[in-house]
Amino acid sequence: MSSLLHESDLAHEAAVVWLESTDDLDYVRQALDKTPRRRGKPRYARNGRMVGYTELDEGAEADPDSGPQRRRVFFLLPHDRDQEPGGSYREGAPGEAVDPRTIEPERVGEKTSRSQQGPGTL
Repeated sequence: MSSLLHESDLAHEAAVVWLESTDDLDYVRQALDKTPRRRGKPRYARNGRMVGYTELDEGAEADPDSGPQRRRVFFLLPHDRDQEPGGSYREGAPGEAVDPRTIEPERVGEKTSRSQQGPGTL
């Protein structure tokens, strides 16, 4: 599923839950995942680690075609800047990367100079 999201994809988000502090993260990746529940920590099947997720309000309906809920998940992969500061994303960032400081319920995160250009950029 595409990680380049539209606010219409996020219409029923009630809360963002962070599993770790984002203070030192220049970016997180965001994606919509299908999950069986509106709330609680969803399963995670990618390499790397889940950094956070959203919870949905009571009005969120399951996908009419497949049944599960679609929820945003925030994650980092082993080769991302936080683990390999001199690696592939020393400058630049993956397409689905956004500044975690700009993430709110029902609002797509934004790309900022910090998320796209690297450490020391505020």
